[in-house]
Amino acid sequence: MTARPTLLGYVRADALSCAEELAAATDALVAFASAGGFTLGTVYTERDTAESTAFHALLEEVKRTDVRAVVVPTMNHLGSVGTPPANVQFHQANVLVADTR
Repeated sequence: MTARPTLLGYVRADALSCAEELAAATDALVAFASAGGFTLGTVYTERDTAESTAFHALLEEVKRTDVRAVVVPTMNHLGSVGTPPANVQFHQANVLVADTR
């Protein structure tokens, strides 16, 4: 049996309007990972963008593991509106977008 590759998630709480949207965004990451044949690892939730603690923790995990992709609900969560997902990378990890609109 082959292990499913792991995705990490990243969500910025300030990109959402309420706790229900935060829960829905996290659920969307879980569904995206499952549908794509991935295992979803840690979902880093940024609550204070001025500190970027969750973002830096995500980068550290990407650097020290063999994770090849990070999934975000939309590109707005990276502050890169309009950037094509194929052109965005975190060190060795590609960025995938769960947005199905």
